[in-house]
Amino acid sequence: MLMKLRNVLPITLQSLLLRIALILVLMTITRIVFYCFNMDSFAHVQFTDWFAGIWFDLSTVSLVLLPFIILSLLPQKWQSNWVIRILQIISFFIPALLIVALNLLDTAYYNFTLKRSTADLFAIVSAGNDVGQLLTSFIKDYWLLILIFMIGIYLLAKFYKRTNYRNWKNQRSSKLHVELIALVLTIPFAILFGRGGFGLRPISPVEASLYTRPENSALVLNTAFTILKSIGMDDLVEKRYFSEKEGEKLYNPIRKTNPQNILPDGTNVVVIMLESFGNEWVGKFNNSISYTPFLDSLLEKSWYFEYGISNGKKSIEAVPTISASMPTLMDNPYISSAYSNNQLQSLPSILKDKGYSTAFYHGATNGSMRFNSFASQLGYEEYFGRFEYNNDDHSDKTWGILDEYFNPWTAKKLTQMKKPFMANLFTLSSHHPYFVPQEWRSKVKNGPHPICKSIYYGDISLRKFFQQAAKEPWYKNTLFVIVADHTPSSNSEIYNQRTEMYRIPIAFFDPSGKLPRKREKTIFQQIDIMPTVLDLVNVKANYYSIGSSFFSKDPREAVTYLEGSYYYFRNNKLLVYSNDKIVNLFDFTIKTKNPTNLLPAQKAEAEKMAKRLKAIIQRYNHDLIHNQTIVR
Repeated sequence: MLMKLRNVLPITLQSLLLRIALILVLMTITRIVFYCFNMDSFAHVQFTDWFAGIWFDLSTVSLVLLPFIILSLLPQKWQSNWVIRILQIISFFIPALLIVALNLLDTAYYNFTLKRSTADLFAIVSAGNDVGQLLTSFIKDYWLLILIFMIGIYLLAKFYKRTNYRNWKNQRSSKLHVELIALVLTIPFAILFGRGGFGLRPISPVEASLYTRPENSALVLNTAFTILKSIGMDDLVEKRYFSEKEGEKLYNPIRKTNPQNILPDGTNVVVIMLESFGNEWVGKFNNSISYTPFLDSLLEKSWYFEYGISNGKKSIEAVPTISASMPTLMDNPYISSAYSNNQLQSLPSILKDKGYSTAFYHGATNGSMRFNSFASQLGYEEYFGRFEYNNDDHSDKTWGILDEYFNPWTAKKLTQMKKPFMANLFTLSSHHPYFVPQEWRSKVKNGPHPICKSIYYGDISLRKFFQQAAKEPWYKNTLFVIVADHTPSSNSEIYNQRTEMYRIPIAFFDPSGKLPRKREKTIFQQIDIMPTVLDLVNVKANYYSIGSSFFSKDPREAVTYLEGSYYYFRNNKLLVYSNDKIVNLFDFTIKTKNPTNLLPAQKAEAEKMAKRLKAIIQRYNHDLIHNQTIVR
């Protein structure tokens, strides 16, 4: 049979099919490498996942290599032209090497974001000079991936030459009309594979959840595909689940403050965003060895939450989430999205209108992730970064000023602010590459993951902030909010489950002792911080907020988004919603490597949760698209 096909198929088509097979093999190898590097994130992989991956790979190859496919199927006598041969080489190697490089890049990057990169990768790369600063450390940490890439280049070059039909023994020529028929028939098949079949719409990354569990979508996809499918796409589309009136009854982000009169009017507010302080490494939440002894002691004196939920997985998502109650429920981070210039009502802007002075402190190089410009847009009057600190002897040579210096410096600078004030301190030392100064390396506690030592160092630096702050005159009249920006890369199958991967510490600390010192057994998400703070400092205002105050009558809930799927937490359940369908229902309060899907037995509860979630999605998409995210 094979011999008959070889005799029938033009030699140009045979050469093309072998070269496409070569790229598919290399993509499968990079998928295996991706899996091996991130095995803890894919605890329940099935054999069919690998075949589904090949389907998406074939779609990618058909799209990006279409020029090469056309050039390769030109009649042999045309291909003897040196210009055609050069164009073939260019149209083969550039896309093929990009595919391999992007897959290997995400092999390292996935551990931080838990999703395949999309076109927002380029926006993040262009946001400041972070990539240039981190390049050296990435090369050092991921040299093996660079070696694999070099081997990939060698294999591509070697087998490209071997699959050149001109080098085959006993090569034969096909008739011109046969070659033209092969060209005419193959191009429609390439387009068909490129769009992913006969469906009304071409396949997109969200379709991966149709072939596998939502948490395995990244394994099935490839990075070239997710980037290609997200270029030039609108971040959001209108959803019409309900009429406007019905949707507003189910969910309404227009809020009115409810002053609690627990703290005195004019209480200062300091929000401390801790880089990568996920619950996995906080002893207070996992009953294991603690890498945060000071934070643990601070929680003992605070009002904090059993189920603190991060609304995102990246630092760039955390600032609008925490400062303006604006989560990223789309593929592109809000700051780099088409809606980044929308009007927002933020915590600093609302408090500034009430007489507060405002400032944002972040020790990274000014311009990192566009925080300085976005902070100004949010209403922060001043920005203090690496340049304002003005002493690079205290720099980690990668991100910026080390926390042990920048934190207490911030505490001193706050004394110079007009009272009352609202300030945000965003730490950075616990970020990859997890740098710890030489003098601390024998003192910090090591653990099963490189981040453990930098978390411990970050905790020491947090202590230094509070030691200095306690000496300042504003300290006792200040509400401190301590919150992680997101969870870090994990060393555990449990914390890679969607039921656990968003769990962070969120706490309110009042040195005067007026706030309760307790552990609330409930859900509290990052976007609930702004409305809760407004109630605690007795502000009277109408405002727009996706989250809700702890003191409101709204249900305790949390919503996150990743790779086309929404994750909705309420009561003790986590609903997974993808492709406008309920996919799974879990009890997120049970820590396990393999959570049980409760959907078959609890469909009524899942439908009730989905109704609320759809109302949130509908309002979120509509308001961002139409720039209606303030109270007018």
